[in-house]
Amino acid sequence: MKLSEFKFDLPQSLISLYPAERGEARLMVVNRQTKTIEHRKFADIISYFGEGDTMVLNNTKVFPARLYGQKEKTGAKIEVFLLRELNREMRLWDVLVDPARKIRVGNKLYFGDSDLVAEVIDNTTSRGRTIRFLYDGSHDDLMKAIDGLGEMPLPREIARPVEDLDRERYQTIFAEHVGAVAAPTAGTHFTKVIMKRMEVKGIKFSPVTLHVGVGTFRPVDVEDLTKHKTDSENYFIGEQTAQMVNTALDNGKRVCAVGTTSLKALESSVSAHARLKPVDGWTDRFIFPPYDFKIGNALLTNLHLPESILLMMTCAFGGYDLIMEAYETAIKEKYKFFTYGDAMLII
Repeated sequence: MKLSEFKFDLPQSLISLYPAERGEARLMVVNRQTKTIEHRKFADIISYFGEGDTMVLNNTKVFPARLYGQKEKTGAKIEVFLLRELNREMRLWDVLVDPARKIRVGNKLYFGDSDLVAEVIDNTTSRGRTIRFLYDGSHDDLMKAIDGLGEMPLPREIARPVEDLDRERYQTIFAEHVGAVAAPTAGTHFTKVIMKRMEVKGIKFSPVTLHVGVGTFRPVDVEDLTKHKTDSENYFIGEQTAQMVNTALDNGKRVCAVGTTSLKALESSVSAHARLKPVDGWTDRFIFPPYDFKIGNALLTNLHLPESILLMMTCAFGGYDLIMEAYETAIKEKYKFFTYGDAMLII
């Protein structure tokens, strides 16, 4: 398919700047068999699942990846966006800097009034750099320093300053493993009460970890989607999760990927017998229509921006025509879109 087929007019007013209370967002339910669309509240999700069904959750944890530093000598303000840790012992990180034209190999960056200093040691892309933190403490102490100085990396499309509430809300309640620079937003709708009610009903929760990278929001700039390359993301699927998912599939139950990141993880580790395999590795899988899904047979996701890779994956799962019709309906019904927006369940 072509990039232009995923273009639609989205009023700026429908990009949510703030989240609803957890569990209170609207939920659009799209049924692939009946081609019907229902309008519900997120808490109603319980009624679509039963005993033996499995919800696959991404338990990655977002860290405050956006730092602001000053360049040595000139004092110029520089944004440093931490993408991923390259070498723990050497304190090496892959980052994006802005404005990039001011940052060269050998420059030192100072962060706030702290003793945190970084040296630029390599250029990777036009905005990309490799930096080394000049820090004598432990790795835990370094991460605490970053946590104290950094701000939550909200996407630029949420056009407001980052606030204290984002520390808690740009995160799922089951976040566990630090490493994401973007939240797996479908999971942010869950509350402890909703999850407990699902457990009582016999619904299972199976964790995977996929550390969401900034490539999730990187624009696609080629019309031919087969030529688009996505960034690699680190992911992990344990033996217990693989067993739970495969048991659900063997018993004809629903396996619901909570978010496109969970779906991507599931589809990146499929056996020759169309079953889930444990894995600890990297995936750069880019899913767009047409695509034959092997593991997930239900998807919970948010409403995505035009021409985004997340919209493409959603269309691949739900069917292009049906999902684009659902998006037209969502705009008419004034659903909220993007990171802090409403949810869609595809069954």
